[in-house]
Amino acid sequence: MAAAKRIASSLIARSLSTSSRSFLLRRGDAALGIQRFGTAAAFEEQPIKPSVQINHTQLLINGNFVDSASGKTFPTLDPRTGEVIAHVAEGDAEDVNRAVAAARKAFDEGPWPRMTAYERSRILLRAADLIEKHNDEISALESWDSGKPYEQSALAEIPLVVRLMRYYAGWADKIHGLVVPADGPHHVQVLHEPIGVAGQIIPWNFPLVMFAWKVGPALACGNAIVIKTAEQTPLSALYVARLFHEAGLPDGVLNVISGFGPTAGAALASHMDVDKLAFTGSTATGKVVLELAARSNLKPVTLELGGKSPMIILEDADIDNAVELAHFALFFNQGQCCCAGSRTFVHERIYDEFVEKSKARALRRVVGDPFRKGVEQGPQIDNEQFNKILRYIKLGKDSGASLVTGGDRLGSKGFYIQPTIFSDVQDDMVIAQDEIFGPVQTILKFNNLDEVIRRANASRYGLAAGLFTNNMDHANTLMRALKVGTIWINCFDVFDAALPFGGFKMSGQGREKGIDSLKAYLQVKSVVTALKNPAWL
Repeated sequence: MAAAKRIASSLIARSLSTSSRSFLLRRGDAALGIQRFGTAAAFEEQPIKPSVQINHTQLLINGNFVDSASGKTFPTLDPRTGEVIAHVAEGDAEDVNRAVAAARKAFDEGPWPRMTAYERSRILLRAADLIEKHNDEISALESWDSGKPYEQSALAEIPLVVRLMRYYAGWADKIHGLVVPADGPHHVQVLHEPIGVAGQIIPWNFPLVMFAWKVGPALACGNAIVIKTAEQTPLSALYVARLFHEAGLPDGVLNVISGFGPTAGAALASHMDVDKLAFTGSTATGKVVLELAARSNLKPVTLELGGKSPMIILEDADIDNAVELAHFALFFNQGQCCCAGSRTFVHERIYDEFVEKSKARALRRVVGDPFRKGVEQGPQIDNEQFNKILRYIKLGKDSGASLVTGGDRLGSKGFYIQPTIFSDVQDDMVIAQDEIFGPVQTILKFNNLDEVIRRANASRYGLAAGLFTNNMDHANTLMRALKVGTIWINCFDVFDAALPFGGFKMSGQGREKGIDSLKAYLQVKSVVTALKNPAWL
C-alpha cells in the first residue's frame, strides 16, 4: 500500500521508482474480476452497487434542503451504465435569487463575518474532521456520480479536500492588513475585508476538490457563498455542505444550487447582488461567464479554464520511467483533467522506443468498474463526452496520425473508451491543438531544446507543463521559457494546498489555492486618519 499512501499525500504525486510503476495494486487481477482493456468481458458483469445511501437531492438554501421553485428535477446518471442514480432538484433563476438573498442576509446581518477569525477557523477544522470521518461514503458518492476509480477518490481526492480545508482554516486568523508610514501627520491603514457574496461554479471532473478550492478560501475570508455544482455530479457537494452546517456554519453562509449552465449558471454569473465570481470549466464557457459578469455589475472574476499541456521528454531520460510518468500525466482521471499532459513531446533519438513502450503500458492499463479494486480507469463522465472523444479519435485517424493502440469503445454499455495512443502527430493536427479531455495520448517528435520551446508555447493555452530530464540546466531553461502557470519537473499532478494553480493566456485568469486564492475573496481598503501632535510618524 506504499503507492496508495503517496497518492493520498498530494493528489497522486507520482513516484518514478521502478518498483512503483503500477498506479494501483494489480496482483490477482483475475480473482478481482478485472480485465486488461483488450478484452471486454469485465464490462458485461453486473456493476458493483456502492454501499452509500443518497439522502440529499434537494437544493441547499439558507441552511435547509428545499425543492426547486419550479418543482423540476433532473436525473444524475451512473457513467458505468447510463442508468439513473437519482433525481436531483433542478435550480433555476428563481432559486439562484433565493440563494443569493440568503447569502446576502447572512453576510450583511449574520454572525459569520462578525465572528472572530479564530472561531471561523475552528468551524472549518470541525468540517474537515467530519469530511475525514465520512471519507468512505463521500468517496462512494464521488465515484458513483463521476465514474472515477473509488481508490482514487478514497485514497487521494477526499484526503486532499480535508487537507485543503485545514489549510484554509489555518489562514482564517492570519489575514491582516498593514499600517503604512505616511509623509505627514496621518495614521494610514490598509484593511483587508471580505468581498461579500461569492458566486462559484464548479466542474464535473473533480467535483469535491474544486469545491474545496473555492469554498475554503471564501469561507476563511468571511464571505457568504452560492455555489452551483455541475449537472453531471451534484451529489457529493450536497452531502459535504450538510457536514459544514453540522460543524456549526451559520445558515445562509453556504448555499448549493444544482442545475444547468445556461439557466442556473447564467443567473448566478449575471446576478447584480453577487460581489465576486469564480468559475472552473471550459475556455468557451469561461468567455460567456466573463461577459455575463461584465454586463451585470462588473463583478471580479477568477477563471480556471482549459489546457493542452506539453509533456516534454528529453533525450537523457530514463525511458521506462518517462513512459510511466507520461502515461500517468495523460490517462489519470480518464484523461478528464484540464492540466493533462496531452501533448507528449519526445526527443527524436528515443522516440521509437518511447512509442513502443507507451503502447505496451497502455495495453496493461486496467479499465473497468471503478468500484473494483485495482482498476485504474473507469468510464467517461457521460454520453456527450464519450461521443466527443470518439469524434476526436476519428479526426486523428483522418488527419494522418498513426493509431498505435486503442481507438474504440470498450464493452457494450456505459461510457468506457480504450486507452488510445497516436504517434506521428503534427502540430497543426486538431488532436494536437484541441483539448480532447479523454484517454487519448498524442506523441510528437522534436529535435532540440529551442524547437520544443517554440512548439510547446505555440498554443492558445498555458495552464501547465511537465518536464522529464536529468539535466538541470535544461530544466532551468525550460521552466523559465514555457508560458504556463505550473511546471512539474520529473513529477506530475502534484497539487499541494499551498501551491497556486492557474493559467496563462486562454487557460484563465487569477489563481486558486495558496495565499493567492485568498486575495480573490478580499477587498482592499485604505483608511487615513489625521493626527494632532503625534509622538512619532
